[in-house]
This record gives sequence, C-alpha cells and structure tokens, in this order.
Amino acid sequence: MSAAVRYYSRSGNTKALAEAIAKGAGVSAVSVDTSDAAIKEPVDVLFIGGALYAYGLDKNLKEYLKTLKKEDAKKAVVFSTSWVSKHSIDLIREGLKEAGIPVEDQAFYARNKPGQKKLAEAERFAKRCLL
Repeated sequence: MSAAVRYYSRSGNTKALAEAIAKGAGVSAVSVDTSDAAIKEPVDVLFIGGALYAYGLDKNLKEYLKTLKKEDAKKAVVFSTSWVSKHSIDLIREGLKEAGIPVEDQAFYARNKPGQKKLAEAERFAKRCLL
C-alpha cells in the first residue's frame, strides 16, 4: 500500500510526530511549505497533520489543503499536536473533504511535545492504517 506524509510544524512538535508516522509508513515526512510537498503520484493513504495556531490552521497548511485533489489519495488519515485542543483535526478533515478525499474516522493526537512513548505509538498507528 502506498503512502505519503505531509505536515506543517512551527515548533517542531508536529514534525516529530510526522517523522514517527513516516517511519511506520516507510516513507519520508515532507513539510507542506517545501517545493516537494505536491503529491506527484496518487497514494493509497495520505497522512496529513498540523497544529492549532490562534484557533485555526497555519496559512501554509490551509493553502496546501486547497491544492489537493480527490485523485491524490484514496483516503487520508489526520494527525495533530497542540497545547490546548484537538480542533485542528476537525479543520484538517474539513479541508480534505472539500478536496473530495475520504477521511478516516481515526486520527492521531499528541498533547504538547510527543515523548518517545507517544512517538512509538504513532509509528505503530501508521503501520495499522496501512493494513
């Protein structure tokens, strides 16, 4: 099963989670604000994550979500980190649904900076999503 991991992180917390998920999926994590973030070949699973900034998504992630097309992924799995709320998961899901990409009900969330235990859990989560 093919996969891609895309994320946006200001503090590095979501990046750490993205890298753990990418390790579990056997791919590289790519920040959405880089030139190689576009999905060049359709994937079975798109893991996509971000955090909540002032009760919304960062503009880089919002803009990236607008570039996605339903042909890019058969389904998406959302992940997030934050200090306050899991609301970013809902906002990312909305953007994916607008793109026409089906979104899994299950999501992965880490409050604050993910420790080694949470990163290992994220890696296992990714593997389960690819079964």
